Amino acid sequence: MDAAGNELADRVRALLSADAEIEERRMFGTRAFLDDGRILVGARPGGVLLVRVDDESGAALLTEPGVARAVMGSRTMSSGWLDVAAGVIEDDTALMSWLDVARESTGSAVEATEKD
Repeated sequence: MDAAGNELADRVRALLSADAEIEERRMFGTRAFLDDGRILVGARPGGVLLVRVDDESGAALLTEPGVARAVMGSRTMSSGWLDVAAGVIEDDTALMSWLDVARESTGSAVEATEKD
């Protein structure tokens, strides 16, 4: 992975560090962050954030600036897999909002609240 992707992975790791349930793995050229074995987000080359959401949320989020369907190899993914451009997540507040979107969409935020 390139420097921008590694820097993004460091930022994501720092923001998710309070959650012991998050696991980090290299997958598909991405540094993926998993919750309960499912990809939540990933740091991709160029500082692009891969975000997993439900298809309904993804369809709505595709209208946001800097958001596109993820492309993995030669395959364009469903609207449940989004690439968020590096410029959209330049500051940690913006990055955290996308992490929250992924957690809410996958139910992680609800589960974490129920555990408390």
